Amino acid sequence: MLLLESLPTVIGTAAVAPALLFLWLVIAAGDRPGPPAKVWTAFFLGAGSISLLGMARAPFASIPMASDHPWIAQALHSVLGVAAPEEIVKILVIVVVSSSSRRRAFADPMDTVVYGAAAGLGFAAYENLAYLVQHPEIWRSLAALRSVLTVPFHGALGIIAGAYIAIARAGTALGANRHHRDFARISSWALVLFAPVALHAAFDFPLLTLQKNPDLESSTRLMLGTASVLIGFSSIGFAVRLVRRVGRHHAPRTDLARERLSQLRRMWALLVVGGGAGFAGVAFLLTSLHHWFVNPERNASLVLIPIGFTSILIGFALLVATTAVYVFGRNRMRTTADGFSSAPGPG
Repeated sequence: MLLLESLPTVIGTAAVAPALLFLWLVIAAGDRPGPPAKVWTAFFLGAGSISLLGMARAPFASIPMASDHPWIAQALHSVLGVAAPEEIVKILVIVVVSSSSRRRAFADPMDTVVYGAAAGLGFAAYENLAYLVQHPEIWRSLAALRSVLTVPFHGALGIIAGAYIAIARAGTALGANRHHRDFARISSWALVLFAPVALHAAFDFPLLTLQKNPDLESSTRLMLGTASVLIGFSSIGFAVRLVRRVGRHHAPRTDLARERLSQLRRMWALLVVGGGAGFAGVAFLLTSLHHWFVNPERNASLVLIPIGFTSILIGFALLVATTAVYVFGRNRMRTTADGFSSAPGPG
């Protein structure tokens, strides 16, 4: 079964839904969500960036990763074979999308953080789909496990890269002392790549070691598994801290601006709910039609097909209504641009 053919199924829904949920949580946490088209572009480019992994791994192919010590060899593979290529392609997506958005008159660094989350979660959604399709016999438990840690972890790495890009571009606006401005900018640009790669490699190393050495002692396996979980959740916590740091310095100054942002967040919620309802409806419908043709007992299909159509109609209505409100109201929203500032303000 091809990955794209698996999307409009229950497995596809289970693979993509967690990424969309976490994307909405990141958007809702910001004071001023970026343009929906840019966010979705980052999400889909993040998913598509997996196709560039072969090119990203090519520069590391000439670096010898073999070692007499199996732990050192595994560490090199975690850094150069997995973490570095995956984070490089995601960072390229974030840079491309955020660079185009900087031309907007009232763009702010929180946009780059959201684009980072979208790119990371898009990558996670496609990777999630690949894992679930490859292991259809355990897809339910695998989907649950990955949605709890792996999906938000990839989103967190994207947030970390996006946040450091925003910090490096903003200079002293994010709290750097003016006497250390150059050092802060250089170190921030270095952390754009180093921080996600280091965290990703540290997260993968215990898991890859467990996978390659199934005969390890139970105490060692427990220690490695615990280390990976702790690194994963610590990375998510670190990403949350960076989001707060960037957001604290780029909050809207006026009550009117905050009200406009609240309206934008509600629109985003309707867009996500509408997209999710439509996607779930398509999954119900196609699954029901498949059941109709291959199973002589068609009672379940008679129930699921109307549910699928209803869900599609609800999702389509929400998407159309929200898009119409955004399109016809965006000019009025732009008039409130003066209410936004990249400088720290009260409240």
